[in-house]
Amino acid sequence: MAARSLFGTIRTWAGWRTRKLPDPAARGRLFLRNYAKKPVIKGGKGGKGGVVSDALKDPEVCTDPVRLTTHAMGVNIYKEGQDVVLKPDAEYPEWLFQMNVGPPKKLEELDPETREYWRLLRKQNIWRHNRLSKNQKF
Repeated sequence: MAARSLFGTIRTWAGWRTRKLPDPAARGRLFLRNYAKKPVIKGGKGGKGGVVSDALKDPEVCTDPVRLTTHAMGVNIYKEGQDVVLKPDAEYPEWLFQMNVGPPKKLEELDPETREYWRLLRKQNIWRHNRLSKNQKF
């Protein structure tokens, strides 16, 4: 099929007939290619790697110990506005202080009767299987 259309012929019910390819330079026809325009880079010398938007700045580091103990620094996601003021511990739920924020527990430290133990065991077995099957040819 590709060879038939390559040589300019198509199959019809009446038989073979040749197909006339359009002439782009025919009279009354304008041959024009519309390529995408190159982007204009503002500023700089006009070379490669120009930055169109403003450069990002590092956040300011607060060294005031009073402010660090009374406000949650870096939590405000807006450009303008104050940092969030910390509330007393009594206003937060109990589970917040029982969360494990340290390194994850090892399998030997967990109780085999818990769901957490079996999830970690399954995850480790999947990792082991993936490591072993990485070297197999088929």
